[in-house]
Amino acid sequence: MQDSRVFHRQLQTSPPVAVAGQGIYVTDAEGRRYIDASGGAAVSCLGHGHPDVMAAMHRQIDQLSYAHTSFFTTEVAEQLADLLVDTAPAGMSHVYFVSGGSEAVEAALKMARQYFVEIGQPQRRHFIARRQSYHGNTLGALAVGGNAWRREQFKPLLIDVTHVAPCYEYRDRRPDESPEQYGQRLVTELSETIDRLGADSVMAFVAETVGGATAGVLTPVPGYLRGIRELCDRHGILLILDEVMCGMGRTGSLHACEQDAVVPDLLTVAKGLGGGYQPIGAVLAQGRLVEAMRKGSGLFQHGHTYLGHAVACAAALAVQRVIQRDGLLERVRDAGVGLQRELRQRFADHPHVGDIRGRGLFWGLEFVRDRASKGWFDPSLRLHARLKAAAMAEGLMVYPMGGTVDGRCGDHVLLAPPFIATDAELQAIVERLGIAVDKVLSDINLT
Repeated sequence: MQDSRVFHRQLQTSPPVAVAGQGIYVTDAEGRRYIDASGGAAVSCLGHGHPDVMAAMHRQIDQLSYAHTSFFTTEVAEQLADLLVDTAPAGMSHVYFVSGGSEAVEAALKMARQYFVEIGQPQRRHFIARRQSYHGNTLGALAVGGNAWRREQFKPLLIDVTHVAPCYEYRDRRPDESPEQYGQRLVTELSETIDRLGADSVMAFVAETVGGATAGVLTPVPGYLRGIRELCDRHGILLILDEVMCGMGRTGSLHACEQDAVVPDLLTVAKGLGGGYQPIGAVLAQGRLVEAMRKGSGLFQHGHTYLGHAVACAAALAVQRVIQRDGLLERVRDAGVGLQRELRQRFADHPHVGDIRGRGLFWGLEFVRDRASKGWFDPSLRLHARLKAAAMAEGLMVYPMGGTVDGRCGDHVLLAPPFIATDAELQAIVERLGIAVDKVLSDINLT
């Protein structure tokens, strides 16, 4: 790999070459097998090589691989849209297909702006989002995101977005607050921010329903999202929920917002939509937004070459049908209880694991130097990178990240195993992770 012409993410080292995938395993060119405990980046919900998905893709390729959406729709895109609307939160009437999560968020931001232009409120120009969030790497998505490290060098290119506190109970809830009181404090902060900007100038509040990679699976406290929804309704502000990572069954319900009884105006999905078999994402939109555009300009002023790609839609449709047919949402809920139990048995008393948090098959472990103070490891140690390397050496793929606390400090590991993982495979994930964690922390403590 020394002569690779691929512009890799890391330019000083070359990654292993993946040559095969089956079930929850990926095999490299040296014959090493890895348990894909993070689904890549919470993508491979059905694992690798699922025969039903592969067969659906082959059928679609034989029939029609591509048709540009300025000329045609396709049967498979219509079928996938029907399925997604039929299972969507109340009021969702249409689906806009894209090629991934960043594109979905970018499209949702433009939908929000165009909606207000169409209804005669062009003065609405502000987005409010949260610190320690992640919404994608295109410029609009990066601007609403709160990942300080990813944003830093591109700041001059980003639109101005106001960021408020994340729902980060482990670090930010005060000892004298209940979870509900903490959530209400966050809603109050947002309310004050809206007042400061001017309510009639705000387009939307953008949030991950369950925080993803940046801070390591931040679950909302009870009542928080309901309070946000009510606040947005009061001021005519749209609620955009980003479920690119946490949605499509990952937390145990098809849409994570179902568990908080909240319906957004725009909902972005991707990763688990197509399970990695083809690049695909989508925005689910409330009917009144679509109607405003239909009755106004008659179009959505946006587009990409591969919108609604036929093979991608076929793959996603097959993935979603397998999830329905095989009862995998129930499996995620049951397996999630088991995975939580295994993680707590292995790490609850670990001196350097400060928090274990998650839902369904979506879990994060936050590492600390000291549990009492919640102090973090020196960022120069790059604990998260060491953990990734040690896990790979044990035949385990996990999703680590640094900057958990504020974009610079803190480390966590994210787990998002395929929905098809067996109880024994989930146990193996925890065992291998435990070995990797102990090895890395032992080495650090010796230095």
